[in-house]
Amino acid sequence: MEHDTLLAYLDQWAEEKSDDVWLRDFRGEASDDYTWKESRRQIHAVASALEQRFDKDTKILLLSRNRAHWFFADLAIMAAGNVSVGLFTTLNADVAQYIAEFTESKAIFVGEAENWDRVKEVLADDVTIISLPGVDIPEATLTWDQLLKEGESRTPSHVPRHDDMIALIFTSGTTGRPKGVIQTNDSNVIPIRRGSEFLAIEADPIYFSYLPLSHLAERQVIEFTSLCHGAPVSFNEGLEYLGRDMQRTRPTFFFGAPRVWEQLQQAILAKFGGREAFDAALAANPEGIAHTVQTALGLDRCEFHLTGSAPLPTPLMEWWDSVGISLMEGFGQTEAMSLIISREGARRLGSLGKAAPGVDIKITEEGELAIRADGCTPGYYKQPDKTAELIQDGWLHTGDRFRQDEDGFLYITGRIKDYFKTLQGKFVAPTPIEAQFADNPYVEQQCLVGLGMNKTMMVAVISETMRDAPRDVIEASVRATLSQLNEEVEKHARMGGAILTYEPWSIENGVLTPTLKIKRDQISDRFGEEAAAMAIESAESKTLVIRWR
Repeated sequence: MEHDTLLAYLDQWAEEKSDDVWLRDFRGEASDDYTWKESRRQIHAVASALEQRFDKDTKILLLSRNRAHWFFADLAIMAAGNVSVGLFTTLNADVAQYIAEFTESKAIFVGEAENWDRVKEVLADDVTIISLPGVDIPEATLTWDQLLKEGESRTPSHVPRHDDMIALIFTSGTTGRPKGVIQTNDSNVIPIRRGSEFLAIEADPIYFSYLPLSHLAERQVIEFTSLCHGAPVSFNEGLEYLGRDMQRTRPTFFFGAPRVWEQLQQAILAKFGGREAFDAALAANPEGIAHTVQTALGLDRCEFHLTGSAPLPTPLMEWWDSVGISLMEGFGQTEAMSLIISREGARRLGSLGKAAPGVDIKITEEGELAIRADGCTPGYYKQPDKTAELIQDGWLHTGDRFRQDEDGFLYITGRIKDYFKTLQGKFVAPTPIEAQFADNPYVEQQCLVGLGMNKTMMVAVISETMRDAPRDVIEASVRATLSQLNEEVEKHARMGGAILTYEPWSIENGVLTPTLKIKRDQISDRFGEEAAAMAIESAESKTLVIRWR
């Protein structure tokens, strides 16, 4: 049965699957399990209490690691006719304060969050602090259990509508302040239906939640899709337990950004003693090694291995193919999801896939992809000027540059705002150059810089599995890659060399956003001055310049 609101699905499964476990919260070797019936009881009770305490459309913050009560709090806020605003547990105080003040949030649910000590200092005095179960929050004004008692045996009076604003998702802010993207039932239910039909997802999928729920990809692909399918979800206790919890779950559907698939690959290679040892074992026993890898990762019954949010290097895709795991790329964004999807039998290396059914596309004269489809965001919260830029004459402008081949496959070539001008006054698209440079076996992260320079320069992080390699060997390989690329790119985009580092870029050191995208301004701040000097040296010496940081 199809519904036009997420809460209608909750009601359906609470009646039809009342005693089936929906959510499994791993805690050590045990787990806290919640049936559909119990989940609805808690959601309705807390929603009823929220209705008594806050006016409709009140913005309520949510800060916690992934857990069952993240879902419960989110859906209780929704059921009360309010709007949830998720905060990443890695946000710094300035961004958290901006979001809290911009949304005029009146309450915050707090669970396990590494940044709570920073966030609590910037909240207004009138913000009600509500602690989730199992967490000691001395500053809490209320607890989850208190709200449960207040609303016990009551049903919220709010009647959900398809166009209700149910959440604000703040973009990761790779440039400037994050924007609050309005989410409705329509902007989630419709893309879920579209993606499920295109992928032909069978009954009884099993989901695993480990990526931040404050990001729409995890929220929609796991939380909301599990609602629409009546499917169970297991929660990762923490990234240090990722392998254990994946093996316990054995999901049929798994999503990870390219960086996640790269880290999993490195973990497998390390267990085999390095790439050469792995390659030899795979050549000797391909089926056996593929089975070993899939079982070790808990992906032995996984039907859909999805990736997105960043370009997937071709060698990485081919490596996973070699162990029987076909990575399916897709494209969507906080403003519009399930737009372009690849699937088994409809996949082309380097392509994100084809437009999903019901999605009209056009590529503008500037090369930007614009889409028209049901289930897009109505716009940005309190930013009508930005909304007008986003949606023009019914077309949503993605901000991404694309090309389409003769068979309809779509390829991303970069972000409109990622383009930069060199000293020659010509634009350079860094993304495709970075994607080609990623083929080098010694690097795992890369970013091209060159704004105002006479040559572009590559900044790259050495792969964890290659750190024991001699520097002269790494340098020779990087020089060969740079030389090859310089023969292929336009003259004004040619690289003068590279800055190499062993320090990975991460959320913690401020180079990656919470969704694992590179903050180009941070790379420029950290490496730009040195890169500019190296570009001059390269131009004068007519050689490739390599430096270590």
